[in-house]
Amino acid sequence: MNDKIAFVGGGNMASALVGGLIANGCAAASLSAVDIAAEQRDRLSQRFGIKVSGKLADVAGDADTLVLAVKPQHMHEVARELAPMLGRQLIVSIAAGIRTADLARWLGGYARIVRVMPNTPALIGAGVSGLFARAEVSSEERSRAEAILRAVGDAIWVGREDLIDAVTAVSGSGPAYVFYFIEAVRKAALDMGFEPKDAQTLVMGTFAGAVRLAQASDEDVGVLRERVTSKGGTTERALTTMESDQVGAAIARAVHAALQRAGELGDELGKAR
Repeated sequence: MNDKIAFVGGGNMASALVGGLIANGCAAASLSAVDIAAEQRDRLSQRFGIKVSGKLADVAGDADTLVLAVKPQHMHEVARELAPMLGRQLIVSIAAGIRTADLARWLGGYARIVRVMPNTPALIGAGVSGLFARAEVSSEERSRAEAILRAVGDAIWVGREDLIDAVTAVSGSGPAYVFYFIEAVRKAALDMGFEPKDAQTLVMGTFAGAVRLAQASDEDVGVLRERVTSKGGTTERALTTMESDQVGAAIARAVHAALQRAGELGDELGKAR
C-alpha cells in the first residue's frame, strides 16, 4: 500500500490499525494521525514513529485516505471542520452508529465514504470487520479500505448499509457475548472447587481450542457439537439443560436486541445538523 493514510483520532482502534499496517509492510512515513490529546499523540509517535499533530489541517489535505476514528458523539463536529479540506480523499469511518448519509451531509455532500464496523480483537490482529461502500466509491478505493482492515484480521463486504447494524450486533458486540459465556463457565469451575489459575487454564484453553478446531474443520459446528455429545453422557445432560432453559433462544434474542439498539443509535446520532 503506497497511499498516504491519516487517522483522525488516535485511540486504541487507530493504534491497532497503524500497528497492523506497519507490520504488513506499510511505511511509517506514509501514516499520520491527529488527536487533540497530547498523550495520544506522544504514544503513537513514540511507538510507531508516525507523524502526529493536534490540528486536522496538518494531515487532512495531504492524505489519500482519511480514517475517521473519533468517538461517534464527536463525529459531527469533526466532519464539519473537515469538509472544506476535502477534494480527492477516501473517507473510511469506523465510528459506530454513524450512517454514511448523515456523514456525507455533515461533510457538505462529500460521499466517497466507506463505513466499517471492526471489533476489539483487532487490537491483537485477530479482528473481523464488516464494510459498506457508497456508490461513489471506486473499486480501487474499496480495495484500499479493505487492505486497511485486513491488516488487523478478516473482513467482509455487505451490499446494504443496514447490514452494518447486523455486523455490529453479531461481531462488533460479539466478543462480549463470548466473554460473558467464559465468565459463566469459569464461575461454575470455581464453584466446583478449582483454584482460580486452574479454572482459567481449563476454561480459556477449552474455548480457544474449540474455536481452532471449528476453524480447521470443513464440517459444520453442529456436527462437531454432536461428536462431543455421547448419548446418555455428561455433555448430553449439559446441553439438555441448556435447551430446557432456552439458552440458544436467549442468545438469539440478545443478538437481535443489539441489532435494534444499533438502529436506534443511528437515528439518535444522525439528528445533528
